[in-house]
Amino acid sequence: MSDQAAIPPADRYGRRRRTPASRRRLAIGLTVLVLVLGVLIAVEGYRKLGGGDVSGSLAAYQLIDDQTAEVTLTVTRKDPSRPVVCIARARSKDGTETGRREILVGPSTDATVQVVMLVKTSKPPVTGDAYGCGTVIPSYLVAPS
Repeated sequence: MSDQAAIPPADRYGRRRRTPASRRRLAIGLTVLVLVLGVLIAVEGYRKLGGGDVSGSLAAYQLIDDQTAEVTLTVTRKDPSRPVVCIARARSKDGTETGRREILVGPSTDATVQVVMLVKTSKPPVTGDAYGCGTVIPSYLVAPS
């Protein structure tokens, strides 16, 4: 009997199944491919979203009255000679944002500075919050030259 007679016709019975070794190699290859893609996506996401040039965090807040919260932010910049914009907000008892304020943080000699701002609210505030900081400064915050 020849070797050709032992192999069933593919058009009649379909193609032959993979051997356990080839299935294992395929599974390992696909796993490695998915892991490499996952790492590349994570690195690109971190590069775009994390480890930015500026960060702002809540240092303190004080409730002044039913329409005002004083929010203190700690702002850290990689390049303190660049101005940045920071946003603070106040929240009401139900958690909704009831006030927001942007502030231009000018150049400094220190990498980390604290800024204090008053945030006017539409409802009585219960907390102050740091929304964030960025390097793209809107034109209405830049002083005319």
